[in-house]
Amino acid sequence: MQPVLEIYVPDGFDLWPAAALDSFLHGLLTFDSLFAAGGLRVTDTSTGVAFLPGCCDGLEDWRDWHRFADDGRLLGFGHEPMSPVAERFGDTVRLTVDSEQSASPVIELPTAELRNLLTGVERDLGDFLTLAADWASRQLPGRSASVTAALARALDLPAPGPSPQGQYSSRRS
Repeated sequence: MQPVLEIYVPDGFDLWPAAALDSFLHGLLTFDSLFAAGGLRVTDTSTGVAFLPGCCDGLEDWRDWHRFADDGRLLGFGHEPMSPVAERFGDTVRLTVDSEQSASPVIELPTAELRNLLTGVERDLGDFLTLAADWASRQLPGRSASVTAALARALDLPAPGPSPQGQYSSRRS
């Protein structure tokens, strides 16, 4: 299970935007609700089946998977033309790649394994946040704390704190 971001490159786009920094950071630092298109990708390495985030999924919603593991309520990630869905049957989780197709590939795993995978996702997101905080401290020294706090809010994680060497370290245990 991996956290993934979805990025679309517009037709004819060949360079990154060169907008003023203040303009670029405005949304990140002022919007209450941040959206990071993507979500969690699950790959069954024995079959090659991949369960991908749907169009209505965002990385900021990754904790919904914990709620699903706890209460077992259906978890949907999109709609036609591709409708990925997670269902729980007792202690088994079934991830259906496209619930609109009767012969859709599925991934089945024990609920306990899903919880283990989510622990890895939280670690990966925390590591990403730590790296992003370190980058922000070098590239945006006057705004690194607010950028890091916004990213932490978007990922629903505690913000990492600076280490004595000036680099950031995770506050997770």
